[in-house]
Amino acid sequence: MDFTGFKAAVFDLDGTLIRSKGVWSEIDRLFFKKRGMEVPEGYYEAVSTKDFRAAAIYTKDLLGLDDSIESIMQEWHDMAVYEYTHIIGEVDGAADFLRYLSGKGVKLGLATANSAALYEPVLKRLGVLSLFESFATTEEVGRGKGFPDVYELACERLGTTSADTVVFEDLPEGIRGAKLGGFASAACLDELSDAEKAIMLGEADICFDNYKELLAK
Repeated sequence: MDFTGFKAAVFDLDGTLIRSKGVWSEIDRLFFKKRGMEVPEGYYEAVSTKDFRAAAIYTKDLLGLDDSIESIMQEWHDMAVYEYTHIIGEVDGAADFLRYLSGKGVKLGLATANSAALYEPVLKRLGVLSLFESFATTEEVGRGKGFPDVYELACERLGTTSADTVVFEDLPEGIRGAKLGGFASAACLDELSDAEKAIMLGEADICFDNYKELLAK
């Protein structure tokens, strides 16, 4: 697939541009450990496409916690902000690939479940924040990555349409949501298990392990 043939590219953040899956798994572990619990099976997959508030509501209801929604969100935010600001690294070649697309005139957008307090510092540290012309979050649209809304909002802010925009994702729900909106889809397999990779190979228009692979083509 020639990505420079698109007018725009909309990227997910976690697992697609940055290697953050391990960070969120650790945050989950510490959150549950504090309450004397183990992380429930399938929990990470259940919350990974939700925005902070929706994930907090899900967690509170699932476990019957006395914590308020706001306090759960704040606890997660406090644990995550340091990691995004100072620690989390890119998927190999991601920054160079973004610069390559931008240099070819492809508009760049971000569609994420994270708030600006998390995505801005990590993108700034990687030297690519200024390359993005639009940002959209699942909290803004009120639905998760299994629906096209967040990609459509990013696209609208770029002034493009789904027909001339490709979406980069790392989760099957994201790929399905993008395809529901009529977008071409590209799946980053970098942090996925073999089982997850097998699903993505059947869902996305193109799959790749990292961006160095795409730049080499």
